[in-house]
Amino acid sequence: MAVSELWAVGMLLAAFAGGAFGASVGALPSFSLAGLLVVVGELYRLVGKTLGAETLPVDITGSVAFGVVLGPHVAFGGGAAALAYATKRGYLDTDFDYHQAKEVTRGLGSEPDVLAVGGLFGVVGYWIATLSASLAIPVDPVALGVVGSAFAHRLAFGYSLVGARPSQWFDMGPFERRTTGGEEPVADGGRRVEPWLPYQYRWGNVLTLGVVVGVLGAYVAWLTASPFLAFGISVVALVFVNAGVAEIPVTHHISLPASTAVLALVDAPVGALTPTLVAGTVPLSVALLVGAGFGVLGALFGEVSQRVLYAHAETHLDPPAASIVVTSLCLGLLAIAGVLPSAVWVPLP
Repeated sequence: MAVSELWAVGMLLAAFAGGAFGASVGALPSFSLAGLLVVVGELYRLVGKTLGAETLPVDITGSVAFGVVLGPHVAFGGGAAALAYATKRGYLDTDFDYHQAKEVTRGLGSEPDVLAVGGLFGVVGYWIATLSASLAIPVDPVALGVVGSAFAHRLAFGYSLVGARPSQWFDMGPFERRTTGGEEPVADGGRRVEPWLPYQYRWGNVLTLGVVVGVLGAYVAWLTASPFLAFGISVVALVFVNAGVAEIPVTHHISLPASTAVLALVDAPVGALTPTLVAGTVPLSVALLVGAGFGVLGALFGEVSQRVLYAHAETHLDPPAASIVVTSLCLGLLAIAGVLPSAVWVPLP
């Protein structure tokens, strides 16, 4: 994208509407819809390539799922910001266990001021992602937009940026004592300690999930030559989180770097990747090992992010998005250094 698109009226209006829509239906529901469109878009692309199409009429994945309609930097970021605003205004009264500005599974309806906040932060996320891509910063522009937007809404509405001193970032003790002894999960100074996913924060569990999902993400990428299909499947699974099904893991920050790392072993632009080319270049055993390694990185960075940026704070700053910023940067730097033949979809200077 060109920097001029930062001020294109049509795109700004669309980004505003996308952020307002994310606020209306809820941050996480909008992201689940994005995952569905990623799966549809990647299958559409795969079928088109199979049929010999040189180009496809619409890039569903890039233009819709990652664009201003459902892109997480727009819709999810707008929804999270609107939730923080509605909480600050006292609009919400629920039995949610955590700070209410973290209840990203809920929609916010049609209050004009709430939707306006969602729209404004949809524009903020759009600006961050567009500028990042225009400057060829070697990170995922969409994930950077999600994280930057979250920091912006914390600043705008008077929330703490992190919530704890560095010496306390990794302390989950207050929460663990509550689960074993019935105490309130409050640390020194009266801060609540709220792990992002109570069933997915222990280091051994995180490591195991990283290996399993990393292998599966690598296999899907090796089989289809798609860097995003496994990611889309992981995101669609969040429908069950929205539905309240117990202990559904969140894994898109694991499947995405695993899939991308496998395809980065092929010296070809992402548009030229085919299943035959990938399978002929990368042995399956190598692909699965690389996927497991990057899956572990994604999982571990996600856990670090939740402890530093989420657990001690009052609003939702998305740990998977923060993890993807780091893992995409790793892939970009490895490509710049010549260790990997390409960075696939990660922008390079």
